[in-house]
Amino acid sequence: MITGSNLTIEIGHRALIKDAFFLVATGEKVGIVGRNGTGKSTLISVLVGESDAEVRHTGDVKIVGTLGFLPQVPAPGGLGKDPSGFSHVLNARGLDVLDEDLNAVRKAMSDDPSEENIERFSELEEKYRSLGGYEAEATMARLADGLGLRQELLFADIDTLSGGQRRRVDLIRLLFHGPEIMILDEPTNHLDLPAKQWLMEELSSFSGTMVVISHDLDLLDRSIDKVLHLNSSQLTEYKGNYSTFTNRLAENQAISQKTAAQEEKEIKRLSSLANTMRGQTEKRAKTAKAIDRRVERIQSNRTQVQRADKKVRLRLPTPARSGDTPLEVEGVGVSYGEHRVLSKIRMHAGRGDRIAVVGKNGAGKSSLLRCLAGVQQPSIGTVALGPNVSLGYFAQEHEQIDLDMRSLDNVEDTVLTQEAERRALLGSFGLTGAAMEQPAGSLSGGERAKLGLAMLSAGGSNLLILDEPTNNLDPASVEAVGRMFSVWEGTIVVVSHEPAFVEALNPTHCLRLPEERFDFWRDEDIDVVEMR
Repeated sequence: MITGSNLTIEIGHRALIKDAFFLVATGEKVGIVGRNGTGKSTLISVLVGESDAEVRHTGDVKIVGTLGFLPQVPAPGGLGKDPSGFSHVLNARGLDVLDEDLNAVRKAMSDDPSEENIERFSELEEKYRSLGGYEAEATMARLADGLGLRQELLFADIDTLSGGQRRRVDLIRLLFHGPEIMILDEPTNHLDLPAKQWLMEELSSFSGTMVVISHDLDLLDRSIDKVLHLNSSQLTEYKGNYSTFTNRLAENQAISQKTAAQEEKEIKRLSSLANTMRGQTEKRAKTAKAIDRRVERIQSNRTQVQRADKKVRLRLPTPARSGDTPLEVEGVGVSYGEHRVLSKIRMHAGRGDRIAVVGKNGAGKSSLLRCLAGVQQPSIGTVALGPNVSLGYFAQEHEQIDLDMRSLDNVEDTVLTQEAERRALLGSFGLTGAAMEQPAGSLSGGERAKLGLAMLSAGGSNLLILDEPTNNLDPASVEAVGRMFSVWEGTIVVVSHEPAFVEALNPTHCLRLPEERFDFWRDEDIDVVEMR
Protein backbone atom coordinates (compact mmCIF):
# COMPACT_ATOMS: atom_id res chain seq x y z
CA MET A 1 0.00 0.00 0.00
CA ILE A 2 1.16 3.54 -0.81
CA THR A 3 -0.37 6.66 0.72
CA GLY A 4 0.33 10.34 0.23
CA SER A 5 -1.16 13.13 2.30
CA ASN A 6 -0.86 16.88 1.86
CA LEU A 7 2.03 16.27 -0.55
CA THR A 8 3.62 19.29 -2.23
CA ILE A 9 6.61 18.93 -4.57
CA GLU A 10 8.66 21.83 -5.95
CA ILE A 11 11.76 22.32 -8.07
CA GLY A 12 13.20 25.82 -7.79
CA HIS A 13 10.22 28.18 -8.03
CA ARG A 14 8.21 25.58 -9.94
CA ALA A 15 5.38 23.81 -8.09
CA LEU A 16 4.84 20.38 -9.63
CA ILE A 17 2.26 19.09 -7.13
CA LYS A 18 0.22 21.01 -4.53
CA ASP A 19 -1.47 19.48 -1.47
CA ALA A 20 -2.06 16.06 -3.04
CA PHE A 21 -3.84 13.23 -1.25
CA PHE A 22 -3.82 9.75 -2.79
CA LEU A 23 -4.07 6.06 -1.94
CA VAL A 24 -2.75 3.05 -3.84
CA ALA A 25 -4.40 0.13 -2.07
CA THR A 26 -2.85 -3.33 -1.77
CA GLY A 27 -3.19 -5.16 -5.08
CA GLU A 28 -4.17 -2.07 -7.11
CA LYS A 29 -2.56 -1.38 -10.49
CA VAL A 30 -2.24 2.38 -10.95
CA GLY A 31 -1.03 4.45 -13.88
CA ILE A 32 0.31 7.97 -13.33
CA VAL A 33 -0.44 9.97 -16.48
CA GLY A 34 0.13 13.53 -17.67
CA ARG A 35 2.03 15.51 -20.26
CA ASN A 36 5.82 15.71 -20.30
CA GLY A 37 7.15 17.97 -17.56
CA THR A 38 4.13 17.80 -15.27
CA GLY A 39 6.19 16.01 -12.59
CA LYS A 40 5.38 12.30 -12.95
CA SER A 41 8.95 11.01 -12.65
CA THR A 42 9.69 13.51 -9.87
CA LEU A 43 6.67 12.19 -7.94
CA ILE A 44 8.01 8.65 -8.37
CA SER A 45 11.46 9.72 -7.17
CA VAL A 46 9.89 11.13 -4.00
CA LEU A 47 7.90 7.93 -3.45
CA VAL A 48 11.03 5.73 -3.66
CA GLY A 49 13.25 8.18 -1.75
CA GLU A 50 15.61 8.93 -4.65
CA SER A 51 14.77 12.54 -5.52
CA ASP A 52 17.43 14.99 -6.69
CA ALA A 53 18.87 17.63 -4.38
CA GLU A 54 16.91 20.33 -6.27
CA VAL A 55 13.59 18.70 -5.36
CA ARG A 56 11.81 19.94 -2.23
CA HIS A 57 8.73 18.25 -0.84
CA THR A 58 6.47 18.54 2.17
CA GLY A 59 3.73 16.26 3.42
CA ASP A 60 3.76 12.54 4.15
CA VAL A 61 4.44 9.48 1.99
CA LYS A 62 4.11 5.98 3.39
CA ILE A 63 4.87 2.63 1.71
CA VAL A 64 3.90 -0.64 3.37
CA GLY A 65 5.50 -3.71 1.76
CA THR A 66 8.73 -4.65 -0.03
CA LEU A 67 9.46 -2.28 -2.92
CA GLY A 68 10.99 -2.86 -6.35
CA PHE A 69 11.77 0.11 -8.61
CA LEU A 70 12.48 0.31 -12.35
CA PRO A 71 14.03 3.74 -13.03
CA GLN A 72 13.75 5.52 -16.35
CA VAL A 73 17.51 6.13 -16.41
CA PRO A 74 19.69 3.08 -15.58
CA ALA A 75 22.36 3.20 -12.86
CA PRO A 76 25.83 3.40 -14.47
CA GLY A 77 27.81 0.22 -13.84
CA GLY A 78 24.79 -1.53 -12.35
CA LEU A 79 24.19 -2.26 -8.66
CA GLY A 80 25.96 -5.59 -8.26
CA LYS A 81 29.31 -6.55 -6.73
CA ASP A 82 30.77 -6.60 -10.24
CA PRO A 83 29.69 -4.72 -13.41
CA SER A 84 27.96 -7.70 -15.07
CA GLY A 85 24.24 -7.91 -15.68
CA PHE A 86 24.21 -11.20 -13.77
CA SER A 87 25.52 -9.55 -10.60
CA HIS A 88 23.14 -6.61 -11.11
CA VAL A 89 20.18 -9.01 -11.14
CA LEU A 90 21.42 -11.07 -8.16
CA ASN A 91 21.72 -7.84 -6.17
CA ALA A 92 17.92 -7.45 -6.18
CA ARG A 93 17.74 -10.23 -3.53
CA GLY A 94 21.15 -9.55 -1.99
CA LEU A 95 22.47 -12.77 -3.54
CA ASP A 96 25.57 -11.12 -5.03
CA VAL A 97 26.90 -10.23 -1.57
CA LEU A 98 25.66 -13.50 -0.07
CA ASP A 99 27.38 -15.53 -2.79
CA GLU A 100 30.67 -13.75 -2.10
CA ASP A 101 30.31 -14.32 1.64
CA LEU A 102 29.43 -17.98 1.07
CA ASN A 103 32.55 -18.53 -1.05
CA ALA A 104 34.73 -16.85 1.56
CA VAL A 105 33.31 -19.03 4.38
CA ARG A 106 33.59 -22.14 2.19
CA LYS A 107 37.31 -21.43 1.75
CA ALA A 108 37.71 -20.73 5.47
CA MET A 109 35.95 -24.00 6.28
CA SER A 110 38.25 -25.85 3.88
CA ASP A 111 41.30 -24.33 5.58
CA ASP A 112 39.91 -24.77 9.09
CA PRO A 113 36.88 -27.12 9.44
CA SER A 114 36.08 -25.79 12.89
CA GLU A 115 32.62 -26.02 14.39
CA GLU A 116 32.29 -22.24 14.15
CA ASN A 117 33.15 -22.18 10.42
CA ILE A 118 30.86 -25.11 9.67
CA GLU A 119 27.98 -23.48 11.53
CA ARG A 120 28.58 -20.16 9.77
CA PHE A 121 28.63 -21.91 6.37
CA SER A 122 25.40 -23.76 7.17
CA GLU A 123 23.65 -20.51 8.12
CA LEU A 124 24.73 -18.72 4.95
CA GLU A 125 23.96 -21.73 2.76
CA GLU A 126 20.44 -22.01 4.18
CA LYS A 127 19.85 -18.28 3.62
CA TYR A 128 21.18 -18.60 0.06
CA ARG A 129 18.82 -21.52 -0.56
CA SER A 130 15.78 -19.74 0.92
CA LEU A 131 16.40 -16.70 -1.31
CA GLY A 132 16.39 -18.89 -4.41
CA GLY A 133 20.12 -18.74 -5.08
CA TYR A 134 20.29 -22.25 -6.53
CA GLU A 135 17.42 -21.53 -8.95
CA ALA A 136 18.66 -18.04 -9.86
CA GLU A 137 20.23 -18.93 -13.22
CA ALA A 138 17.17 -20.88 -14.36
CA THR A 139 14.86 -18.02 -13.31
CA MET A 140 17.01 -15.45 -15.11
CA ALA A 141 17.09 -17.65 -18.22
CA ARG A 142 13.27 -17.79 -18.32
CA LEU A 143 12.98 -14.02 -17.90
CA ALA A 144 15.69 -13.35 -20.50
CA ASP A 145 13.95 -15.63 -23.02
CA GLY A 146 10.62 -13.92 -22.40
CA LEU A 147 12.12 -10.46 -22.94
CA GLY A 148 14.16 -11.54 -25.98
CA LEU A 149 17.61 -11.04 -24.41
CA ARG A 150 20.38 -13.47 -25.33
CA GLN A 151 21.35 -15.20 -22.09
CA GLU A 152 25.08 -14.70 -22.61
CA LEU A 153 24.55 -10.92 -22.47
CA LEU A 154 23.74 -11.26 -18.76
CA PHE A 155 27.43 -11.99 -18.19
CA ALA A 156 28.67 -9.01 -20.25
CA ASP A 157 29.79 -5.70 -18.75
CA ILE A 158 26.49 -3.89 -18.25
CA ASP A 159 27.78 -0.57 -19.62
CA THR A 160 28.59 -2.20 -23.00
CA LEU A 161 24.95 -3.12 -23.63
CA SER A 162 22.67 -1.19 -25.96
CA GLY A 163 19.75 0.81 -24.56
CA GLY A 164 17.31 -1.98 -25.37
CA GLN A 165 19.52 -4.68 -23.87
CA ARG A 166 20.07 -2.67 -20.69
CA ARG A 167 16.33 -2.04 -20.31
CA ARG A 168 15.76 -5.80 -20.50
CA VAL A 169 18.41 -6.47 -17.82
CA ASP A 170 16.77 -3.91 -15.50
CA LEU A 171 13.37 -5.55 -16.07
CA ILE A 172 14.86 -8.98 -15.33
CA ARG A 173 16.26 -7.55 -12.08
CA LEU A 174 12.85 -6.21 -11.05
CA LEU A 175 10.96 -9.40 -11.92
CA PHE A 176 13.65 -11.57 -10.30
CA HIS A 177 13.31 -9.50 -7.13
CA GLY A 178 9.60 -10.37 -6.90
CA PRO A 179 8.61 -7.49 -4.55
CA GLU A 180 5.17 -6.85 -3.07
CA ILE A 181 5.09 -3.39 -4.68
CA MET A 182 6.49 -2.53 -8.12
CA ILE A 183 7.03 1.05 -9.30
CA LEU A 184 7.95 1.27 -12.99
CA ASP A 185 9.00 4.35 -14.97
CA GLU A 186 8.51 3.81 -18.74
CA PRO A 187 8.98 0.00 -18.63
CA THR A 188 8.47 -0.57 -22.39
CA ASN A 189 11.12 1.90 -23.57
CA HIS A 190 13.39 0.20 -26.15
CA LEU A 191 11.34 -3.02 -26.18
CA ASP A 192 10.22 -4.76 -29.37
CA LEU A 193 6.65 -5.91 -29.89
CA PRO A 194 7.09 -9.53 -28.67
CA ALA A 195 8.93 -8.34 -25.53
CA LYS A 196 6.20 -5.75 -24.84
CA GLN A 197 3.49 -8.38 -25.16
CA TRP A 198 5.37 -10.78 -22.87
CA LEU A 199 5.92 -8.05 -20.29
CA MET A 200 2.24 -7.09 -20.35
CA GLU A 201 1.33 -10.70 -19.58
CA GLU A 202 3.80 -10.76 -16.67
CA LEU A 203 2.45 -7.51 -15.25
CA SER A 204 -1.15 -8.63 -15.71
CA SER A 205 -0.45 -11.77 -13.67
CA PHE A 206 1.39 -9.87 -10.92
CA SER A 207 -0.71 -10.16 -7.75
CA GLY A 208 0.95 -7.31 -5.84
CA THR A 209 0.62 -3.54 -6.00
CA MET A 210 1.88 -1.70 -9.08
CA VAL A 211 2.43 1.95 -9.99
CA VAL A 212 3.50 2.67 -13.56
CA ILE A 213 4.40 5.72 -15.66
CA SER A 214 4.13 4.96 -19.35
CA HIS A 215 3.26 6.57 -22.65
CA ASP A 216 2.53 3.10 -24.05
CA LEU A 217 -1.26 3.23 -24.32
CA ASP A 218 -1.60 -0.53 -24.86
CA LEU A 219 0.23 -1.16 -21.59
CA LEU A 220 -1.96 1.32 -19.73
CA ASP A 221 -5.14 -0.23 -21.13
CA ARG A 222 -4.14 -3.81 -20.33
CA SER A 223 -2.29 -3.50 -17.03
CA ILE A 224 -3.96 -0.85 -14.82
CA ASP A 225 -7.28 -0.44 -13.03
CA LYS A 226 -6.88 3.14 -11.75
CA VAL A 227 -5.41 6.39 -13.08
CA LEU A 228 -3.80 9.26 -11.17
CA HIS A 229 -3.89 12.22 -13.57
CA LEU A 230 -1.30 14.94 -12.94
CA ASN A 231 -2.26 18.25 -14.49
CA SER A 232 -1.77 21.87 -13.40
CA SER A 233 -0.15 20.72 -10.11
CA GLN A 234 -3.26 18.70 -9.19
CA LEU A 235 -3.48 14.92 -8.81
CA THR A 236 -6.93 13.54 -9.69
CA GLU A 237 -8.07 9.92 -9.35
CA TYR A 238 -10.08 8.04 -12.00
CA LYS A 239 -11.22 4.41 -11.73
CA GLY A 240 -10.65 2.12 -14.72
CA ASN A 241 -7.99 1.78 -17.42
CA TYR A 242 -6.55 4.50 -19.67
CA SER A 243 -9.36 4.43 -22.25
CA THR A 244 -11.95 4.78 -19.47
CA PHE A 245 -9.95 7.69 -18.05
CA THR A 246 -9.77 9.58 -21.36
CA ASN A 247 -13.52 9.20 -21.87
CA ARG A 248 -14.34 10.38 -18.34
CA LEU A 249 -11.86 13.25 -18.59
CA ALA A 250 -13.50 14.48 -21.79
CA GLU A 251 -16.95 14.16 -20.21
CA ASN A 252 -15.85 16.03 -17.06
CA GLN A 253 -14.26 18.80 -19.11
CA ALA A 254 -17.44 19.23 -21.17
CA ILE A 255 -19.63 19.32 -18.04
CA SER A 256 -17.34 21.74 -16.18
CA GLN A 257 -17.14 24.06 -19.20
CA LYS A 258 -20.93 24.10 -19.49
CA THR A 259 -21.37 24.69 -15.74
CA ALA A 260 -18.72 27.44 -15.71
CA ALA A 261 -20.44 29.17 -18.66
CA GLN A 262 -23.80 29.05 -16.85
CA GLU A 263 -22.20 30.48 -13.69
CA GLU A 264 -20.61 33.28 -15.70
CA LYS A 265 -23.95 34.05 -17.32
CA GLU A 266 -25.69 34.12 -13.91
CA ILE A 267 -22.99 36.38 -12.42
CA LYS A 268 -23.44 38.87 -15.26
CA ARG A 269 -27.24 38.76 -14.96
CA LEU A 270 -27.24 39.30 -11.19
CA SER A 271 -24.56 42.01 -11.33
CA SER A 272 -26.50 43.87 -13.99
CA LEU A 273 -29.70 43.57 -11.92
CA ALA A 274 -27.94 44.86 -8.78
CA ASN A 275 -26.48 47.80 -10.67
CA THR A 276 -29.93 48.91 -11.83
CA MET A 277 -31.11 49.05 -8.18
CA ARG A 278 -28.29 51.12 -6.74
CA GLY A 279 -29.02 54.75 -5.94
CA GLN A 280 -32.77 54.17 -5.91
CA THR A 281 -34.91 53.54 -2.86
CA GLU A 282 -33.41 52.28 0.39
CA LYS A 283 -35.27 48.99 -0.02
CA ARG A 284 -33.85 48.49 -3.52
CA ALA A 285 -30.34 49.38 -2.28
CA LYS A 286 -30.59 46.64 0.37
CA THR A 287 -31.80 44.21 -2.29
CA ALA A 288 -28.77 45.15 -4.45
CA LYS A 289 -26.41 44.38 -1.55
CA ALA A 290 -28.12 41.00 -1.04
CA ILE A 291 -27.62 40.27 -4.74
CA ASP A 292 -23.95 41.32 -4.44
CA ARG A 293 -23.47 38.79 -1.62
CA ARG A 294 -25.05 36.11 -3.79
CA VAL A 295 -22.67 36.99 -6.63
CA GLU A 296 -19.73 36.75 -4.22
CA ARG A 297 -20.86 33.27 -3.11
CA ILE A 298 -21.07 32.08 -6.73
CA GLN A 299 -17.65 33.57 -7.51
CA SER A 300 -16.01 31.96 -4.46
CA ASN A 301 -17.35 28.55 -5.50
CA ARG A 302 -16.78 28.87 -9.24
CA THR A 303 -16.39 25.58 -11.12
CA GLN A 304 -12.74 25.00 -11.99
CA VAL A 305 -12.39 24.08 -15.65
CA GLN A 306 -9.55 21.63 -16.15
CA ARG A 307 -7.52 22.86 -19.06
CA ALA A 308 -7.45 20.53 -22.03
CA ASP A 309 -3.98 19.67 -23.34
CA LYS A 310 -2.97 22.00 -26.11
CA LYS A 311 -2.13 20.57 -29.50
CA VAL A 312 1.65 20.29 -29.73
CA ARG A 313 3.22 22.22 -32.59
CA LEU A 314 7.00 22.23 -33.04
CA ARG A 315 9.13 23.85 -35.73
CA LEU A 316 12.76 23.73 -36.79
CA PRO A 317 14.32 26.73 -38.56
CA THR A 318 15.03 26.46 -42.27
CA PRO A 319 18.61 25.14 -42.57
CA ALA A 320 21.36 26.41 -44.79
CA ARG A 321 21.47 24.57 -48.13
CA SER A 322 23.94 21.67 -48.26
CA GLY A 323 25.45 19.97 -51.29
CA ASP A 324 23.43 17.44 -53.27
CA THR A 325 24.90 14.49 -51.30
CA PRO A 326 25.34 15.46 -47.62
CA LEU A 327 26.39 11.97 -46.51
CA GLU A 328 28.24 9.07 -48.16
CA VAL A 329 28.86 5.78 -46.32
CA GLU A 330 31.18 3.28 -47.95
CA GLY A 331 31.82 -0.23 -46.58
CA VAL A 332 31.44 0.67 -42.89
CA GLY A 333 31.89 -2.17 -40.42
CA VAL A 334 32.06 -2.17 -36.63
CA SER A 335 33.58 -4.82 -34.37
CA TYR A 336 34.02 -5.01 -30.62
CA GLY A 337 36.86 -7.43 -30.05
CA GLU A 338 35.92 -10.66 -31.81
CA HIS A 339 32.26 -9.66 -32.05
CA ARG A 340 31.33 -8.12 -35.40
CA VAL A 341 28.24 -5.89 -35.24
CA LEU A 342 28.24 -4.40 -38.74
CA SER A 343 29.98 -5.84 -41.81
CA LYS A 344 29.86 -3.53 -44.81
CA ILE A 345 27.25 -0.74 -44.78
CA ARG A 346 26.85 1.18 -48.02
CA MET A 347 24.41 4.06 -48.23
CA HIS A 348 24.15 7.66 -49.35
CA ALA A 349 21.82 10.49 -48.42
CA GLY A 350 20.60 13.05 -50.90
CA ARG A 351 19.69 16.54 -49.73
CA GLY A 352 16.30 16.41 -48.00
CA ASP A 353 16.24 12.61 -47.61
CA ARG A 354 14.72 11.09 -44.47
CA ILE A 355 16.35 7.71 -43.85
CA ALA A 356 14.95 5.32 -41.21
CA VAL A 357 17.31 2.68 -39.81
CA VAL A 358 15.38 -0.37 -38.57
CA GLY A 359 16.42 -3.64 -36.93
CA LYS A 360 16.37 -5.61 -33.69
CA ASN A 361 18.20 -4.59 -30.51
CA GLY A 362 21.88 -5.39 -30.81
CA ALA A 363 21.84 -5.22 -34.62
CA GLY A 364 24.22 -2.23 -34.53
CA LYS A 365 21.87 0.72 -35.10
CA SER A 366 23.33 2.96 -32.38
CA SER A 367 26.90 1.92 -33.32
CA LEU A 368 26.22 2.99 -36.91
CA LEU A 369 24.75 6.33 -35.86
CA ARG A 370 27.74 7.05 -33.60
CA CYS A 371 30.00 6.44 -36.61
CA LEU A 372 27.88 8.73 -38.79
CA ALA A 373 28.01 11.42 -36.10
CA GLY A 374 31.79 11.12 -35.78
CA VAL A 375 31.80 10.16 -32.09
CA GLN A 376 33.03 6.64 -32.88
CA GLN A 377 35.44 5.46 -35.55
CA PRO A 378 34.29 2.52 -37.70
CA SER A 379 36.49 -0.59 -37.67
CA ILE A 380 36.54 -0.51 -41.47
CA GLY A 381 35.12 1.75 -44.18
CA THR A 382 34.57 5.49 -44.42
CA VAL A 383 31.94 8.11 -43.60
CA ALA A 384 32.19 11.26 -45.71
CA LEU A 385 30.23 14.49 -45.34
CA GLY A 386 29.42 16.53 -48.45
CA PRO A 387 30.09 20.24 -49.01
CA ASN A 388 28.39 22.84 -46.81
CA VAL A 389 27.22 20.22 -44.30
CA SER A 390 26.68 21.07 -40.63
CA LEU A 391 25.98 17.93 -38.60
CA GLY A 392 23.82 17.63 -35.48
CA TYR A 393 23.57 14.50 -33.32
CA PHE A 394 20.80 13.44 -30.94
CA ALA A 395 22.18 10.67 -28.69
CA GLN A 396 19.86 7.99 -27.32
CA GLU A 397 20.92 8.56 -23.70
CA HIS A 398 21.22 12.36 -24.12
CA GLU A 399 25.01 12.34 -23.77
CA GLN A 400 25.07 15.68 -25.60
CA ILE A 401 23.39 17.36 -22.61
CA ASP A 402 25.46 18.70 -19.72
CA LEU A 403 23.31 17.55 -16.80
CA ASP A 404 24.95 19.96 -14.33
CA MET A 405 24.18 23.07 -16.40
CA ARG A 406 20.88 24.91 -16.57
CA SER A 407 18.66 23.92 -19.49
CA LEU A 408 19.08 27.45 -20.86
CA ASP A 409 22.88 27.22 -20.72
CA ASN A 410 22.85 23.99 -22.75
CA VAL A 411 21.49 25.88 -25.76
CA GLU A 412 24.32 27.07 -28.01
CA ASP A 413 24.56 30.85 -28.35
CA THR A 414 26.43 30.94 -31.68
CA VAL A 415 23.27 31.21 -33.78
CA LEU A 416 20.87 32.52 -31.12
CA THR A 417 23.06 35.19 -29.59
CA GLN A 418 20.35 36.81 -27.44
CA GLU A 419 19.10 35.08 -24.28
CA ALA A 420 15.55 36.08 -25.15
CA GLU A 421 15.86 34.11 -28.41
CA ARG A 422 17.09 31.02 -26.56
CA ARG A 423 14.27 31.30 -24.03
CA ALA A 424 11.73 31.61 -26.84
CA LEU A 425 13.19 28.50 -28.49
CA LEU A 426 12.95 26.42 -25.31
CA GLY A 427 9.42 27.70 -24.77
CA SER A 428 8.44 26.54 -28.25
CA PHE A 429 9.54 23.02 -27.26
CA GLY A 430 7.34 23.08 -24.16
CA LEU A 431 10.04 23.93 -21.60
CA THR A 432 8.65 26.60 -19.28
CA GLY A 433 10.52 29.47 -17.66
CA ALA A 434 11.02 27.47 -14.46
CA ALA A 435 12.30 24.40 -16.37
CA MET A 436 14.82 26.60 -18.18
CA GLU A 437 16.43 27.50 -14.86
CA GLN A 438 16.71 23.93 -13.58
CA PRO A 439 19.87 21.84 -13.92
CA ALA A 440 19.22 19.61 -16.92
CA GLY A 441 19.81 16.54 -14.74
CA SER A 442 16.62 17.31 -12.79
CA LEU A 443 14.43 17.33 -15.90
CA SER A 444 12.17 14.40 -16.71
CA GLY A 445 13.11 12.03 -19.54
CA GLY A 446 10.59 13.70 -21.85
CA GLU A 447 11.87 17.17 -20.98
CA ARG A 448 15.46 16.06 -21.66
CA ALA A 449 14.35 14.79 -25.07
CA LYS A 450 12.78 18.19 -25.83
CA LEU A 451 15.91 19.98 -24.61
CA GLY A 452 18.04 17.83 -26.92
CA LEU A 453 15.78 18.68 -29.87
CA ALA A 454 15.91 22.38 -28.99
CA MET A 455 19.73 22.18 -28.87
CA LEU A 456 19.74 20.71 -32.38
CA SER A 457 17.48 23.52 -33.55
CA ALA A 458 19.80 26.17 -32.10
CA GLY A 459 22.84 24.57 -33.73
CA GLY A 460 21.76 25.45 -37.27
CA SER A 461 22.52 21.94 -38.59
CA ASN A 462 21.35 20.74 -42.01
CA LEU A 463 22.16 17.04 -41.43
CA LEU A 464 20.66 15.41 -38.33
CA ILE A 465 21.61 12.01 -36.90
CA LEU A 466 18.82 11.02 -34.48
CA ASP A 467 18.96 8.00 -32.15
CA GLU A 468 15.51 7.38 -30.60
CA PRO A 469 14.50 11.08 -30.47
CA THR A 470 11.01 10.32 -29.09
CA ASN A 471 11.91 8.15 -26.09
CA ASN A 472 9.93 9.28 -23.03
CA LEU A 473 7.75 11.70 -25.00
CA ASP A 474 3.97 11.68 -24.56
CA PRO A 475 1.92 10.51 -27.60
CA ALA A 476 0.99 14.04 -28.73
CA SER A 477 4.65 15.11 -28.68
CA VAL A 478 5.75 11.95 -30.54
CA GLU A 479 3.54 12.80 -33.50
CA ALA A 480 4.41 16.50 -33.30
CA VAL A 481 8.14 15.72 -33.54
CA GLY A 482 7.47 13.46 -36.53
CA ARG A 483 5.50 16.18 -38.30
CA MET A 484 8.22 18.72 -37.49
CA PHE A 485 10.91 16.62 -39.16
CA SER A 486 8.69 15.63 -42.11
CA VAL A 487 8.48 19.25 -43.35
CA TRP A 488 12.03 20.24 -42.41
CA GLU A 489 14.21 20.90 -45.46
CA GLY A 490 17.40 19.31 -44.15
CA THR A 491 18.58 15.68 -44.25
CA ILE A 492 17.81 13.11 -41.55
CA VAL A 493 19.08 9.66 -40.56
CA VAL A 494 17.01 8.29 -37.67
CA VAL A 495 16.59 5.22 -35.48
CA SER A 496 13.16 4.96 -33.87
CA HIS A 497 10.93 2.22 -32.46
CA GLU A 498 7.80 4.44 -32.52
CA PRO A 499 5.49 3.67 -35.49
CA ALA A 500 3.50 6.88 -34.88
CA PHE A 501 6.69 8.95 -35.18
CA VAL A 502 7.96 7.12 -38.26
CA GLU A 503 4.60 7.41 -40.03
CA ALA A 504 4.48 11.15 -39.29
CA LEU A 505 8.10 11.51 -40.46
CA ASN A 506 7.20 9.95 -43.85
CA PRO A 507 10.68 8.47 -44.62
CA THR A 508 12.11 8.44 -48.12
CA HIS A 509 14.58 5.56 -47.58
CA CYS A 510 15.15 2.61 -45.25
CA LEU A 511 18.32 0.85 -44.05
CA ARG A 512 17.37 -2.55 -42.68
CA LEU A 513 19.70 -4.35 -40.23
CA PRO A 514 21.20 -6.90 -39.89
CA GLU A 515 20.57 -7.48 -43.63
CA GLU A 516 22.42 -4.19 -44.34
CA ARG A 517 19.99 -3.49 -47.20
CA PHE A 518 19.54 0.15 -48.21
CA ASP A 519 16.57 1.01 -50.44
CA PHE A 520 13.61 3.30 -50.90
CA TRP A 521 11.05 3.26 -48.09
CA ARG A 522 8.13 0.90 -48.65
CA ASP A 523 4.84 0.91 -46.77
CA GLU A 524 5.51 -2.57 -45.36
CA ASP A 525 8.71 -1.31 -43.69
CA ILE A 526 6.53 0.21 -40.95
CA ASP A 527 5.81 -3.34 -39.76
CA VAL A 528 9.50 -3.75 -38.84
CA VAL A 529 9.77 -0.53 -36.81
CA GLU A 530 8.53 -2.09 -33.54
CA MET A 531 10.41 -5.34 -34.14
CA ARG A 532 13.45 -4.23 -32.21
